[in-house]
Amino acid sequence: MNIRKLIVGIAVAAFSLTAFAQQPIVIKFSHVVANDTPKGHAAEYFKKKAEELTGGKVKVEVYANSTLYKDKEEMEALQLGAVQMLAPSLAKFGPLGVKEFEVFDLPYIFDNYDELHKITQGPAGRALLDKLEAKGVKGLAYWDNGFKSFSANKPLRNPEDFKGLKMRIQSSKVLESQMRALGSLPQVMAFSEVYQALQTGVVDGTENPISNLYTQKMHEVQKHLTLSEHGYLGYAVITNKKFWDGLPADIRAKLEEAMKQATTYANQIAKAENDKALDAVKAAGKTQVYTPTAQERMALKKALIKTHTDMESRIGKDLIQSIYKETGFDPAKL
Repeated sequence: MNIRKLIVGIAVAAFSLTAFAQQPIVIKFSHVVANDTPKGHAAEYFKKKAEELTGGKVKVEVYANSTLYKDKEEMEALQLGAVQMLAPSLAKFGPLGVKEFEVFDLPYIFDNYDELHKITQGPAGRALLDKLEAKGVKGLAYWDNGFKSFSANKPLRNPEDFKGLKMRIQSSKVLESQMRALGSLPQVMAFSEVYQALQTGVVDGTENPISNLYTQKMHEVQKHLTLSEHGYLGYAVITNKKFWDGLPADIRAKLEEAMKQATTYANQIAKAENDKALDAVKAAGKTQVYTPTAQERMALKKALIKTHTDMESRIGKDLIQSIYKETGFDPAKL
């Protein structure tokens, strides 16, 4: 009788384990922007591909627009394992202790996507992602958003126009230096709080790729937009290293393939989404859109190049110089 009970007990346990094994692996993917942005679309694309390629063994839950965690909370949540995947902007890794990522914040260090991709899709970009592992974070890919432009409630055409303005930035010593180089007052603020701050006059202006400006309705509370394209805003898709390393090898391989496909998709749509958003901002008629002349753009570059030298001790002079070499940028020619 005891043997029969033992056999039944083993059978029940085996069934329970089988049922448990059939439960999908859940990946909570949290981000702070709207669904209708390059990052939002790419996250949904990754979800689709991950679930397809794993045959439903993985379920990806996407939480957009800071519905799960805000800017300052999400990194800690990932390290604690409360979420499994994020796509924070590259500026977020300075506060994490990997200051080298702030090289991407340097104004005018990249003039176009071709120059940028030499870094993000090359060995230098991979080496930066690998530095995250000491923090319990695994870097998976870079996703483009776009090049940032300045907005405010007054025209911004020359460096002097920025003097005294309270400009919202992400938490980044480089972006603080950038705004101070223009004579403005940097205001660190969570992305989810920017619209209200602009609406109430807590800050005067900000910088964004156009898709972020439009989807967060900032164009409704900013009278002027200058297409300065002075800085890059991109993301690193990251995961909890312990979680990632603990996945079955076959599942991990499928997720790597899903991420590869999502990255190609993300980078293809980024420029198109920003172009579409710019058309929508113009059509809304609430914001005057200005394209700087070649001379005005050069004046901004000359004012902002100071940030590169000011940040050498923080980011690393060798890293900055290596990017100059890779992209062909020569600050002496400004």
